Amino acid sequence: MNAVSPPVRPETPTVPTKRRPRVAFAGWPQILALAVVLLADRLVSPGFFHVHMVDGRLFGSIIDVLNRGAPVALLSLGMTLVIATRGIDLSVGAVMAISGAVAATLVNSGTSLPLVLAASIGAGLLCGLWNGILVALLRIQPIVATLILMVAGRGIAQLITGGQVVTFDSRSLGAIGTGAVFGIPVPVLLVAGMAGLTLALTRLTALGLFIEAVGANERSSAYAGIGARGVQISVYVWSGLCAALAGLVVAADIHGADANNAGLWLELDAILAVVVGGTSLFGGRFRLVLSLIGAAIIQALNTGILLSGIRPEYNLIVKALVVLAVLLLQSPVTRNALPVLRSGFRKNS
Repeated sequence: MNAVSPPVRPETPTVPTKRRPRVAFAGWPQILALAVVLLADRLVSPGFFHVHMVDGRLFGSIIDVLNRGAPVALLSLGMTLVIATRGIDLSVGAVMAISGAVAATLVNSGTSLPLVLAASIGAGLLCGLWNGILVALLRIQPIVATLILMVAGRGIAQLITGGQVVTFDSRSLGAIGTGAVFGIPVPVLLVAGMAGLTLALTRLTALGLFIEAVGANERSSAYAGIGARGVQISVYVWSGLCAALAGLVVAADIHGADANNAGLWLELDAILAVVVGGTSLFGGRFRLVLSLIGAAIIQALNTGILLSGIRPEYNLIVKALVVLAVLLLQSPVTRNALPVLRSGFRKNS
């Protein structure tokens, strides 16, 4: 008799376990750079992180970084949206001068504070609208279009002030630059409010997707039914608003308007903050929070150099080196090389 072989049980297929893809946090180079700069400031000034309350307001070096960095942070919010559309705004420093000149002149003439603020902000909005029309409707290159207002804006501000430094004694207007709410400086709260509003407009509505689509490919976005010209005008108007607020902060801080020096070269710091934050100059995706971190890095550098006693001539050199280090950290070449170096280190160990 033949032996009966036992029935063969079908093998149950093994379901491969799916590994969750490891999502790399996009902002680690910026956070690492900020941490390194702050630690360097701590080494230079042992009391850098010490914060104390005087007359209902917080004081300390770390508070100064946030407070003094408010103008660049405000500029970076608008600049991020402009750069995301593959544009640039070189006029923000001049718009700051115009905004401060309007505010100082009107408050000295006895105009009420609400009208002063409305006129100053309105001037910034008009400047942004001018840039937007030149770029979106007249199709002038953004760097050329905004360069026009960058040059002419200083002259407009000087015409408003009569070529003089205009000072004022208004406490209500000065509170925008020197006041505090629950100990927190008003400029810091203003940055937080504008950042929250900008994030809400770009992440809770379709505006953010429209901006990224226009920056990635303007023609394709038009085929998709997106009004590219309207989006471009909107971001330049928003940049003008942010610049006007920054100009108000600076004018309120010094209780005056200096058309020659207000916002001078801050457009470069704003562009640096956006680039350090990881937004590409070729448009497309943008990261507002990382742009704010970039602004904090720049101001922390300025504060650290001031506390260390290094001559101001080295300020730009040190700033350029740190910015270069951050850009190298977020470079695709560096990111691709890190896994190779890490695996080689593990093999050797």
